[in-house]
Amino acid sequence: MTEYKLVVVGAGGVGKSALTIQLIQNHFVDEYDPTIEDSYRKQVVIDGETCLLDILDTAGQEEYSAMRDQYMRTGEGFLCVFAINNAKSFEDVHLYRFEKKRHSDLKMSAVSHKFNLLQEQINRVKDSDSVPMVLVGNKSDLSTRTVETRQAQELARNYGVPFVETSAKTRQGVEEAFYSLVREIRRYKETNRSNKKSKKSSQRRCVIL
Repeated sequence: MTEYKLVVVGAGGVGKSALTIQLIQNHFVDEYDPTIEDSYRKQVVIDGETCLLDILDTAGQEEYSAMRDQYMRTGEGFLCVFAINNAKSFEDVHLYRFEKKRHSDLKMSAVSHKFNLLQEQINRVKDSDSVPMVLVGNKSDLSTRTVETRQAQELARNYGVPFVETSAKTRQGVEEAFYSLVREIRRYKETNRSNKKSKKSSQRRCVIL
C-alpha cells in the first residue's frame, strides 16, 4: 500500500480543518477552532490503487509560520485552500505557491515580495523546483462570494495546477480535491523516475575513447 503525505495550507478560517474532517470522518464541523497542527490518516482506493493518506492540517495563523520548515520538508503535496467569500485568503495563496517562477515574471507588489521570500524558503527546504499542489476554493455553498471561479481558474492555470471548488458543509468536491493531489504526486514521481532513467541511459552512452 502506497502512503501519501498531504499538507493542507491556507489562511486561518478558510475551512482547512473542516475539509479534512469531512474527508476523514464524513461530517461537517461548523465551529471555528484555530488549529496549531493536526494529523489524520485514512485508507482509500484511488484509480484502483489502495492508498494511505497521511494528512497534516496546518495552522493558518502567522504566529505559527515558524513551523513551515517542518511541514514543507515532510510533505509530498500541498492542498492550498482559500475561501470563496474571503478575497484576502485568495491573495494569500501567493504565499503558498510551490512552483518556481522566474523573478522577471513577477510584479514586485507587497504580496509577490512575501511570495518571493517564501518561495526561496520552500526551494531551500525541499531542494526542488516544483512540488505537487492543488488550488482549492472552499465554502462554495455560501452566496456571499467575493472570488469568482474564473479568477481562481486563471490563477491555477498560471501555476500549472488543478483547481477544485469545494464545500466542507455539503461535501461537494472534497474527495476530488484530495484525490487530485494524490494524482499530482503520482505524476510528479513518475516524471522524476523517467528523468532519472533518461539521465542514466545518456550516461551509459558516453564512451571515452
